[in-house]
Amino acid sequence: MAYTIYDRTIAFAGICQAVKLVQTVARTGTCDNDAFVTCLRTLTSTNPNNVIEIFGEEADLQLGLSTMINEIDNTPAGSEITRYLVSVMALERKLASRRDSMAQLGDRIDMVKRQLDHFDLLDDQMISNLASVYLDIISPLGPRIQVTGTPAQLQQQHVQHKVRALLLAAVRSAVLWRQVGGKRRHLIFGRKQMLEQAKIIQARS
Repeated sequence: MAYTIYDRTIAFAGICQAVKLVQTVARTGTCDNDAFVTCLRTLTSTNPNNVIEIFGEEADLQLGLSTMINEIDNTPAGSEITRYLVSVMALERKLASRRDSMAQLGDRIDMVKRQLDHFDLLDDQMISNLASVYLDIISPLGPRIQVTGTPAQLQQQHVQHKVRALLLAAVRSAVLWRQVGGKRRHLIFGRKQMLEQAKIIQARS
């Protein structure tokens, strides 16, 4: 299947949305609920017909698109977002090289999908389950992502669970980015094209 600049932009906006929410949750303990649901939903969308279906619709990625357009490398806050992006993509590359970890991840995600028969996606138990998937399978691949924020928030267990669930979602979007043909060179040489595409999507959604 031929993938397009649109597909790569959507996948990259997905990573940006997840890491932006990591930053927000780590600082304040809360975040935009709709944007959070969009990120978590990607973890259980395993047989989509197209790329946007994984996230819902274009409007569900507004936060990711605006982060991509306005924050990457442009501001001190942007440099933190960029650091998260680089770390997530490094973890995804390690995951891709480990068939055992990929198989484990698939099994655990299937288990999470079955639990949705009994729990709402935003239930504390579900967020805790997703956090443990990240902790058990992704985190050991290393190096660990250093999340910065407000110490009082980061010490709270429910905040830790949210952050890890979002990091898992960020890795999911990084997997998608690679699946739709995203490569490191696109971030260096094709960035302007992706930003133009992001502005078009943002304007109409």
